[in-house]
Amino acid sequence: MPGAWWLQGFGMFSVVEKATGLWIGQAGPWQPDGWPGTEVGYAFHQDAWGKGYATEACAASMDWAFDVLGWDEVIHSIDPANTASQAVARRLGARNRGPGKLPPPLDNHAIDIWGQTREEWARRRQAVFA
Repeated sequence: MPGAWWLQGFGMFSVVEKATGLWIGQAGPWQPDGWPGTEVGYAFHQDAWGKGYATEACAASMDWAFDVLGWDEVIHSIDPANTASQAVARRLGARNRGPGKLPPPLDNHAIDIWGQTREEWARRRQAVFA
């Protein structure tokens, strides 16, 4: 991630649990060379799963990507078997756009592209935390 910040001016943010001060994962804008779109990605330690951290961190990251980076859409590249990540994407208002392709050396990994536009996010934003 430090290289992404230097090269592109953005990258994922660390997520630290306020109550414990522990690093529990990362979320944020992500677009390596050859990536299928402007992604807000996320990865969390297993102990942090199911607590809403991914949804909260991604919502803040999407706000930042749209407002600061000026992105017009956000995607999430999700393994078709990863139902937990699909649930996060749904809570964020994303819809499954179908199969996608990652650049080598990840091109053999199956992914679905979930996403939404800036306008869709603006309409959906208030409902995310309702």
